[in-house]
Amino acid sequence: MRWFKTKKSAIKKLAIRPPKPEPERQGIAIAVCVKDEANYIEEWVRFHRAVGICHFIVYDNGSSDQTCALLRQALDADMLTIVPWAGQISDAGEDRLIDGQVVAFAHAILNFGGAFRRMAFVDADEFLLPMRGKTVEEALAAVGDFPNVSLPWHMFGTSGHKTKPKGPLALNYTKRASDPLSNEEHVTNFKCIVDPCEVIEVSVHQFKTREFGDLTANDAGKRFSRRARKSREFYSNRFLQLNHYYSKSEEELRAKMARGSAYAVSKQQLEEKMLTTMRHIEADVVEDRAMIEFLERNGIDLR
Repeated sequence: MRWFKTKKSAIKKLAIRPPKPEPERQGIAIAVCVKDEANYIEEWVRFHRAVGICHFIVYDNGSSDQTCALLRQALDADMLTIVPWAGQISDAGEDRLIDGQVVAFAHAILNFGGAFRRMAFVDADEFLLPMRGKTVEEALAAVGDFPNVSLPWHMFGTSGHKTKPKGPLALNYTKRASDPLSNEEHVTNFKCIVDPCEVIEVSVHQFKTREFGDLTANDAGKRFSRRARKSREFYSNRFLQLNHYYSKSEEELRAKMARGSAYAVSKQQLEEKMLTTMRHIEADVVEDRAMIEFLERNGIDLR
């Protein structure tokens, strides 16, 4: 893979032919792209193992820290697949960047999807929090077999931390943007859990499936079009909530901006986006202790 400079908009969705389901497919897998996540990756894995995730498909974008070593220590070999995924690619004909995360997600579905009932596509700072039941699978009971679930971001900011606090991320950050469906820029979006054997179109925040097109369900099983999921009627976190620990401390936010993103066209645009997002998150926050209550209720220790 090579680096390309381009002024044209990036390609952010790909059409695929779904994989065939394997006879004994079961469970929920997570596909995730990582780079230098050593500070929190063990906690993220321990939590998602505790809520029933059966396999982790990790696309490593050239980590220079201990991310991969920690993953191998935390997970048995049959629960972990690490795929080297460094660099950027573009369409040579149009000189358009192809979003590397979208390519990774399509690769995960095509190469591994047939083994699982569902696949979740989240980031290493996003936690799938059951609000009812003990596992993600139990929390999705209301959805039934519907193949496309959209979960709105619940965006957590600094919670007043100037520097990185001691202890688990999930215990230290309890203040989030009050409105998950805010109209403010960059605060509202979704991540998806899908039946990989039904997906015909892939992007980071939305999918299309063979029978239902762009119809997607919330955690309570209500179905809306992709565009309509931003309506108040679609919102639910009764059964499953997606916690997005966007910034962590102010110190870590600055480091994140300095690190940049392999998938961003412009570092300056990335920084402007992150600062705008933080301003909107912190403008109106509420205390959200659902994660702490879940961990205490189920005896889960992330230390």
